[in-house]
Amino acid sequence: VQLQESGGGSVQSGGSLKLSCAASGDTRCMAWFRQAPGKGLELVAAINGDGLTTSYADSVKGRFTGSRDNAKNTLYLQINSLKAEDTAMYYCAANAPYYYETTPIPTDFRAWGQGTQVTVSS
Repeated sequence: VQLQESGGGSVQSGGSLKLSCAASGDTRCMAWFRQAPGKGLELVAAINGDGLTTSYADSVKGRFTGSRDNAKNTLYLQINSLKAEDTAMYYCAANAPYYYETTPIPTDFRAWGQGTQVTVSS
């Protein structure tokens, strides 16, 4: 599986961005992670292969919306009401098993993109 993110950029606080992740191959469960400077990897949103189950980090609920278009083999992340603390490198991950109650962890994913930077200025 190969993944290519796009859509990052520099925006002001309160702004919006839409990230995309174009995939090739068997993607199964996909997710967006982010890593801020000096911090660990954080799961932002996870979406099962059927697109019916989506989970979010508490810090982004109500502001971020994950979706996928399986016909295009593309994962999306709509980010609204951006805050300075959303500044991070955002990574797309794929090819994890279907999850039920427990959201996946980074080691569940077999494929990762190179990342796209999101910078929010106040």
